[in-house]
Amino acid sequence: MARAHFTLQGKGGVGKSLVSALIAQHRQENNIPLICVDTDPVNATFSGYTAFPVKRIELLKENTIDEREFDRLMELIVDNRDTEIVIDNGASSFIPLSSYLVENEAIDMLHSLGHSIIIHPVVTGGQSLLDTLSGFDALASQFPTSAEMVVWLNHYFGPIEKEGKTFEKMKVYQDHKGRVKGIVTINRYNQATFGEDMQQMLENRMTFSQAIKSEKFKLMAKQRLRKVKDELFKQMDQVLAVSAKPVAKKYPATEAKKPKKVSRTSGKQS
Repeated sequence: MARAHFTLQGKGGVGKSLVSALIAQHRQENNIPLICVDTDPVNATFSGYTAFPVKRIELLKENTIDEREFDRLMELIVDNRDTEIVIDNGASSFIPLSSYLVENEAIDMLHSLGHSIIIHPVVTGGQSLLDTLSGFDALASQFPTSAEMVVWLNHYFGPIEKEGKTFEKMKVYQDHKGRVKGIVTINRYNQATFGEDMQQMLENRMTFSQAIKSEKFKLMAKQRLRKVKDELFKQMDQVLAVSAKPVAKKYPATEAKKPKKVSRTSGKQS
């Protein structure tokens, strides 16, 4: 069964391509067959990554978005039944793609063919808080229940709070929490250290693994990137249903040969 991940949010510059890249990295490192698609007609950020091949769907024709190109995207999903597909969508094509999915009943169609659809809306703090909350509300209200939702809370621009309430206590979440499969939190770290490391990694379109192996990053920068990666991937392991790999216990060869002590008083092993 194919699983298609749509990263959607009507507000630009909130981290959609970052989220798409994180999903792709996580699936790739779990040895899941992967296809990545960039549908952003303006900023081809996702296409800039070299760690995973990204197909680009050209939506702009004579400065107008050709929505029939979304047909190609649907066919790509249907034709790849044993693959997970990560679709990064830009703010300029958010309304056309969302409308296409709803008007054509595309999600229910894919679901009926045995495909799983996960919508990944991004919610940020700061000035974009209300816009991104509105975007999440619109997606949860308009999309059918056959689409699961994973909400990404990006604290990079500030805390996600409204009138003293965190996201989980806000009315918009309470109204739709039955639709939410899980939440992934991108924490705000010290901008002089973690923030600068992350910024450099993103500007170079590098994955965590590439950055940690790169000579562009020094010892402590790599340590900080490992910390961020571990925190994010642990959350994705749970939300995206990847079982933790059991770690085999290793015992010294001599330990296995030691006889068990027997208590002389009780005869029981200790």
